[in-house]
Amino acid sequence: MKKGKKLYEGKAKIIYATNDKNLVIQYFKDDATAFNNQKKSTIEGKGVLNNRISEHILSNLSQIGIKNHLVKRLNMREQIIKLVEIIPIEFIVRNVATGSITKRLGIEDGTVLNDPLIEYCLKDDKLGDPLISEQHILAFDWATKKEIEKVKKMILRINDFMVGMFRGIGIKLIDFKLEFGRIKINGKDEVILADEISPDTCRLWDSITDKKLDKDRFRNDLGDLIPAYTEVAKRLGILHEQSNVSAVNVTKLSSIKKKSK
Repeated sequence: MKKGKKLYEGKAKIIYATNDKNLVIQYFKDDATAFNNQKKSTIEGKGVLNNRISEHILSNLSQIGIKNHLVKRLNMREQIIKLVEIIPIEFIVRNVATGSITKRLGIEDGTVLNDPLIEYCLKDDKLGDPLISEQHILAFDWATKKEIEKVKKMILRINDFMVGMFRGIGIKLIDFKLEFGRIKINGKDEVILADEISPDTCRLWDSITDKKLDKDRFRNDLGDLIPAYTEVAKRLGILHEQSNVSAVNVTKLSSIKKKSK
């Protein structure tokens, strides 16, 4: 498949056109950002690990009936994905209260929630991805009621599967972000899972020690982000094909090259 022009560049990925109008190539960058792009860095090898982990999770979700945009992984950094119209909402799924919700509501950090909590944020970096309600979504036609109901059902199924998957490898799924998009299937619009699922978009804590194995290591200056992401990949059993993570070179992966803005 021939890679064409760049269609879009986000904080962590680049989307390229292909010779098939329905498919695009998604490239995983090494850029790391936090606090709505206020904190930035380049962490060598992060994109390779996120590509591999996201492919693994999305492939497994496909097997339980969760339709998503992944077609296949092309190489260490790229995937072929279906071209979708992204719904401009970030769906935050919380199993344990930590991060922004504890500051916003005065909840004790680490509070285990009785049921998964779904929050909505408008996907707009310039506005700081503000928290919104379902009524906002409907009032401003960002999604229909039918789409939201379908997405919520998918989210609960995804959460159920991922909690069990991570529990089986000694990791607690604290919270995570999902995005969805519209695609034409048999001439009708259908909502499917899009974007990525990786340690960039999930909070993952070791089940015994509560060690952070996710992007909080970057957000909170904990260091060792690549070893943490590598640990997640190892526990998922997907580093046997890592080419010694050769193109990533584990001995160099811990280095963080900060870009001054």
